[in-house]
Amino acid sequence: MELDLGAVRAFVAVAEDRYFGEAAIRLEVSQQAISKRIAKLEADLGVRLLSRTRGGAELTEDGEEFLNHARALISLADQAVERLQGRRRPLRVDVLGTRLATMEVIRAFHADHDDELELVTPGLGAERRSPLPDSVDAAFARVNTVPDPAIDRTPAYLEPANLLVGRRHPLARRRRVAMAELDGLTAWMPYNARAGEWVEFWQELCPAFGILVDTEGPNFGLEHHIEVIGESKDRLGFVGAKMHVPWRPDVVQIPLVDPTPVYPFSLLWRRENRHPTLALLIEHVRSGYRPFDPARQWLPEADRAAMSI
Repeated sequence: MELDLGAVRAFVAVAEDRYFGEAAIRLEVSQQAISKRIAKLEADLGVRLLSRTRGGAELTEDGEEFLNHARALISLADQAVERLQGRRRPLRVDVLGTRLATMEVIRAFHADHDDELELVTPGLGAERRSPLPDSVDAAFARVNTVPDPAIDRTPAYLEPANLLVGRRHPLARRRRVAMAELDGLTAWMPYNARAGEWVEFWQELCPAFGILVDTEGPNFGLEHHIEVIGESKDRLGFVGAKMHVPWRPDVVQIPLVDPTPVYPFSLLWRRENRHPTLALLIEHVRSGYRPFDPARQWLPEADRAAMSI
């Protein structure tokens, strides 16, 4: 059997981005082309690699098993081409999502250095076997332990959390809300029904302040989540202060204080990686980081040590 590398690359892109449309944008081809390539790959292999769901494409058991091999094939092919052409490849960075604060960090870096970058966006709620996938040079993640001695890290950004409510909610006219005022209230978080680094953070935060959590779904994505909160008098949610949230006239964001919960992003990379742009990115992240302030901010205990290194 001869595997089509274009089809393998399309499979890896969909597996990482979860959406055929996002993968098509990344590979600069049509969505139809992505679908055809993956259909051909599945036919050649005789197995189903992906299944479509409302939340995007999901890996099947065979897809999970094939993914690491597919990444290795693409990586080896890319290295061979780069050596022959004598060109330096772009720095590949996992930024989690295009709406997140990590994109602001990368945009600021690119504005200062104008180095070529390739971004990976698996989504903040995605389950990752490793905080630093083999297919990238660096990755942003919430991580309070790095058991692999081959991986290094540095604190990258502490993103304040905002309260999200509809304009008819009793708290909607407040300029800020103290965390103690949320004691006994219920946050609607259908995206917390499955594991993920964002979910684990809120599973630690909510009990610490007496906040109840409703994970009843279905989870139709961020736009639907905001629409439902805007139509409700009592539902509330949370978003990052730097997160790019779809605007709706009936929804407001309110800063949380006393203390302000902050979501901890770290930058991870492999110690042996010698990509010339990686060193510049690490320095940029370190120079812009503002340390945790225990007098004003809140972090889980395990994250406090990790974000002070």
